[in-house]
Amino acid sequence: MSESNGRVSAWSSSQVAQWLQDEGFGQYVDLLCSQHRIDGVSLLALTEADLRGPPLSLTVLGHIKRLSVALRRLQRENKAELEELGLWPPDANSAGLSLGTPRAEWSCDGAERRGCNGGDHLCNGMELRLRNGSSRGCAPGAALCQTHSNGRFRQPMVGRLDPEVWKTVISSVYVFLVCGLTSFVMVIVHERVPDMRTYPPLPDIFLDSVPRIPWAFVMAEACGLILCYMFLLILLLHKHRSILLRRLCSLMGTVFLLRCCTMFVTSLSVPGQHLKCSSLSYGDTWGKIWRALAIWSGFGMTLTGVQTCGDYMFSGHTVVITMLNFFVTEYTPRNWNLIHTISWVLNLFGIFFILAAHEHYSIDVFIAFYITTRLFLYYHTLANTRAFQHSRRARIWFPMFSFFECNVNGPVPNQYHWPFSKPAFMKTLIG
Repeated sequence: MSESNGRVSAWSSSQVAQWLQDEGFGQYVDLLCSQHRIDGVSLLALTEADLRGPPLSLTVLGHIKRLSVALRRLQRENKAELEELGLWPPDANSAGLSLGTPRAEWSCDGAERRGCNGGDHLCNGMELRLRNGSSRGCAPGAALCQTHSNGRFRQPMVGRLDPEVWKTVISSVYVFLVCGLTSFVMVIVHERVPDMRTYPPLPDIFLDSVPRIPWAFVMAEACGLILCYMFLLILLLHKHRSILLRRLCSLMGTVFLLRCCTMFVTSLSVPGQHLKCSSLSYGDTWGKIWRALAIWSGFGMTLTGVQTCGDYMFSGHTVVITMLNFFVTEYTPRNWNLIHTISWVLNLFGIFFILAAHEHYSIDVFIAFYITTRLFLYYHTLANTRAFQHSRRARIWFPMFSFFECNVNGPVPNQYHWPFSKPAFMKTLIG
């Protein structure tokens, strides 16, 4: 057909439709030619990555492969036109999985790879690195790594990430309101603390085996403060600080909203005789509100003079310490081993000090750690793979997540820069 209709680059959409019919892909004529107006130039530039990814998102593997072979054959037959259009030799942005790309190397060891957009990504499955004469497989300003993770294709998105500050403000208001609700629920729970004479502490292997350390809870909060300062420093220097803060607020708000439910539904007995906890009424609604404001303003910390009772299922301190640790390790380069080690040591010691202080049952801490880590991993897995775009169920069950992450294309690269104009040496040092 290329011979009878002249140059492929001059084809109209109707001629492309005829080519698709001749090649046996008539079912895609409406999608490619009517909806997306693919003409000759577009056809020559089409890649397997385009077929797999949005907006085309073909799902039948056999069709994808056969159409890719037909496209590569057409491109090979019209190499001169590709050279005129600047599409030959194929590069990372236009080649997809083109046969014209030299030196393809498969890596199946699951090792970490560095992308060319300044960030890191972890290949949990099989990675095809397309090398175009470069020792690292990277062309300037482009990402060359196409990742197949658990059988699913992922094409790195290259481009500027929109900070969307207004969404960050909404997430901040969300966590602000949830913290207020949590404080009020803690007041309600304090009124329902079981009487220690009727309901003694429950049996707990760790609490029964490890003697209480009086100063341990203060040390747990100190670990949390250090992690908080570490994250604030990362947040200040990170190029995509708005996205980081938005994710932290949405995750923290969601976990603490769940904690409100568990605290309100189940009142556990006080975990130790050393805790002078008893049912306490704060009078009318205004009394409860003022007590909630006191807890709210003191961040629920004993270091600020806040003492609470009954808020056991599950541990809020464990949630905060664990979440900060995961954000510090996720949004710093993988080779910052010292920072990651310090962060994990603070997390684990913080959890140990919470238990050693006998302020929570072991199950409180375990559930808090499990929920926080699972929610963090699920959130970032969905965000990094953009799986929610292809799943109506995900959009229904996680509407807030879909709203916050709809314009974030893949993993957030760990890029840093000094946000102020002075001092100049910091700008030069960090970027």
